[in-house]
Amino acid sequence: MVMTQMSPDDNRRGRRRPVAAPAETPRTASDLRDWIRDEFPLSEEQEGRLVIAIERVLASQRQLVEESKHDAISALSEGFAEKLARLQRQLTEKDVTVSNIARYFEEVVAGLTEKSHRDPKTKLLNFDWFMQRLESFLSVEQRVRWCGIGVVDINSFKWYNDTLGHAVGDKIIERVARILADQIRSEDFLALERSGDTRNLHARFGGDEFCFLIPDLPGCPEAVEIADRFKHAVEMHDWGRDDRRLSTRPVCVDVGVVCLHLGPVAERRGVARKLAAELIHRADQLMYDAKGRKAAHVQPTAVEVRDSSLVDMRADFANAAKKRDAARHS
Repeated sequence: MVMTQMSPDDNRRGRRRPVAAPAETPRTASDLRDWIRDEFPLSEEQEGRLVIAIERVLASQRQLVEESKHDAISALSEGFAEKLARLQRQLTEKDVTVSNIARYFEEVVAGLTEKSHRDPKTKLLNFDWFMQRLESFLSVEQRVRWCGIGVVDINSFKWYNDTLGHAVGDKIIERVARILADQIRSEDFLALERSGDTRNLHARFGGDEFCFLIPDLPGCPEAVEIADRFKHAVEMHDWGRDDRRLSTRPVCVDVGVVCLHLGPVAERRGVARKLAAELIHRADQLMYDAKGRKAAHVQPTAVEVRDSSLVDMRADFANAAKKRDAARHS
């Protein structure tokens, strides 16, 4: 459609000059050249220079746009990387916190479990846990040859408790428990490479009685030697330091020890609980025999497992007694 535009003269005369409608916006360089040629009366040289100038401006604008896009992408990438790093740090810190909390509760549970297995006064194992450990030892142990199971009783404890008071009685129990844990140990007779792998167990049997397991011994004489050492350590302790009234009547203990030759584990595996109870019973009887005889030394015996039962080994018991007597007179 042709439009008209009025010039001043035309306005005065009432006439309009036709004006062409604007052409479609050029989309390519070729379209731009055609558009310039149609719209502007330029020479060929001027037309070329104008097109070149426009192309340079457009190229510059495109470069600016690309640089802006690159800068924007870089900024986004850097921001994302920073956020990702911060998130990773936060997650690491949370992991550390969770690990610390988990470790804390593991330690609490382990501590509570340990406390539940210990006698609160002496810190030795309680009797029930001792028996479970002894049963487990008997049912699985295959490496060692001999072990010793013993029962200890404080001589005339009732007199100390009733005459000197419960506080003194408690001191005696605690002191005997410490000497027991210090003296009853199998490391003295272990091969060097086994010295870090012992499972000596000490427990409070109840009241003024204790029990112990020496798990790894060359033979019965060594079990007797260790138990005698403990008995001697109790009698030689300076009891006057615990209470001056004890200096005139020092504490003594009676000890019974059963030396067990372990033999094949198949003989013990199905009857470990019964064997554990019988071993403690025999050691308890030996302790009371020593008390009745007012024995100066430990009362021992040697046994082995045959047909799922304990059987006396008289030869080993005699050898242990002979070795002890020889050491006493040397």
